Order: sequence, then structure tokens, then C-alpha cells
Amino acid sequence: MANQTYDLTTSLFLKTLPNLKSILSKAESDAQERKIDPQVFLQARLAPDMLAFTRQIQIVTDTVKGAMARLAGVDVPSWEDNEKTFADLRARVDKAIDYVKSFKEAQFEGAETRQVELKFPNATLTFKGKDYLLNFVLPNFYFHVTTAYAILRHNGVPLGKRDYLGG
Repeated sequence: MANQTYDLTTSLFLKTLPNLKSILSKAESDAQERKIDPQVFLQARLAPDMLAFTRQIQIVTDTVKGAMARLAGVDVPSWEDNEKTFADLRARVDKAIDYVKSFKEAQFEGAETRQVELKFPNATLTFKGKDYLLNFVLPNFYFHVTTAYAILRHNGVPLGKRDYLGG
């Protein structure tokens, strides 16, 4: 019998992450074509109190690795946040894709009811696996993918809905 949590996480992540990688390549090409320093895009924000583009990509991939690990009941790996170029960000997305692919369906046995605890400086959130996935992981994942897309569009990168959704 198929594991819905495994199927849902892997299918959504493995659909969206390659699209994000393609968006990164388009942004880099656009910067080259318009002779814009890539750092303009990499450090861009939609608002002064929002995180920069690079951080949005880091959070997307952190969300993916955290979700996969927590739902499978394994320790979340630590990845440095040291990306400085579009190539670095694409490598990080590739790392997230490879991480998703490293999991087997059997590791997600009981994931829907597995207790997940997230500790933040000012709060601790506790979820059952299904609620963690549906009410925390997916909204955060898509929020940061969308914000990264919007930052690039705001800066004139010629992206459209097809880039976001993929082919």
C-alpha cells in the first residue's frame, strides 16, 4: 500500500525544486544579458523588513530537508548558509533534490501520526506528522518559493507562471 505522506512530499518537492533551479538559471542569464551585477538580485528584497532572495532559497531547501528528516524520524542534517552566487544556490537546490531522493517509502511508515517538535527561540510547536506537513511545511515551502519568484519578477526577470509551475 502506498504511503500518502511519502508520495505527497516527494512528488511536490521533486516537481517544484527543479522549477526553482530553472528560475535561478533564468535570473542569472537575465543579469548577464542586462549587465546587472548578480548581487543585485541575490540581495534583493520585496520590502525592507523581508529576507533577501538568497535567504529565501536557503529557507526553501531547509524546509525540504527538515520535512523529509522529521517525517522519516531521522535527525535533520545541518547545512551551512554560505551561498554567494547563483551557481551556489543551484548546487544547494540540487543537494535538496538528492536528499529527497535518498529516502525510501518505508522510512515514512507512521509519518502521519509521528510527533514533530519544532523549537524556536520564543516558542515550541508540536504537531502530528500530517498536520506538520499540511499546516506548516507546505505553506512555508510555497511561501518562500513564491517570494523568491516575486523578488525576481519585481526586478524585471522575465519569468511567467509556466516557470513557476513547470512544464
